[in-house]
Amino acid sequence: MTQPAVPVIDISSFRGGDATARRRLASEVDRICREIGFMVIGGHGVPADLIAAVEQASRDFFDLPIEEKMRIVRPAPDVTRGYMPMRAEVLVKSRGGDAPGDLNESLMIGPIDVGEAPYFTASAAGTHFAPNLWPADPPGLRAAYEAYFRTMERLAADLMGIFALALDLPMDHFASSIDRHISRLRVRNYPAPEVPPEPGQLRAGAHSDYGSLTILKTEDRPGGLQIQDKAGAWSDVPHMPGCFIVNIGDMMARWTNDRWVSTLHRVVNPPAERIAASRRQSLVFFHNPNYDAVVACLPGCADPANPPKYAPTTSGGHLREKFLSTQRVLSYAD
Repeated sequence: MTQPAVPVIDISSFRGGDATARRRLASEVDRICREIGFMVIGGHGVPADLIAAVEQASRDFFDLPIEEKMRIVRPAPDVTRGYMPMRAEVLVKSRGGDAPGDLNESLMIGPIDVGEAPYFTASAAGTHFAPNLWPADPPGLRAAYEAYFRTMERLAADLMGIFALALDLPMDHFASSIDRHISRLRVRNYPAPEVPPEPGQLRAGAHSDYGSLTILKTEDRPGGLQIQDKAGAWSDVPHMPGCFIVNIGDMMARWTNDRWVSTLHRVVNPPAERIAASRRQSLVFFHNPNYDAVVACLPGCADPANPPKYAPTTSGGHLREKFLSTQRVLSYAD
């Protein structure tokens, strides 16, 4: 297994540097997004103690009996809130494939500062602002998740500003498309396997992310994240302490007319000899624009030789279609 060329960059110059430093950073991000769509970022400003609090609260939740976790089970396939048990999702279905259910469980929340304005309550909003479902235990989980969500939305806004500069657009180009975003925080738990996987079954099947960008905090455990290069080969994504992995999603690739790539990735099963140490947890912030944000070819991303490839769509419609395509209907016995 070869190491991929996943670049490591420091983004602190976006907030603390001058215009020249921001332009240099944006140019590097453009190159990365053209070539691989994945990067490891430092200089993000997220407190380590906040990350640790979310990780510990999440471990405590996933260690609860299944009966307790099921008290806040996701209420419907199109509601991305609450607990999703093991094998409830088949991510390869989003790419037209099929496989046994993925070997992870998760806890999801969405926007936390939701008002009563018609935008949030109209029928067009669908379930994008559905209430979050909070467990009774552990008691500190809600506060940790809410603080982390707010921190991630600020970091995502910075990244969208960097993306705008990288695309030769004004820094605030995406601001009106993300000011009422429908992002999702999803903490995934990958337990150490107790039985061998079924044929074709992975911790998370091969997929590309659906939204604008993803901010991922991983752990250095066996059975981790891999990305596929343009030749079809899979490579491990390195874990770097204190950093996040950021990748662009299908929506950003569509916005840029495939100038930027939404890279296929997966989470593989641990090798048999390392199963005992393979429990793994990931903090995943899926940044998604406002549900009515129009996703159409951006200025500068098409020309007579490369016309727009995609019809305009909306963020909300795109996400709902993608998410519903991956779900399994489970009985309690599953």
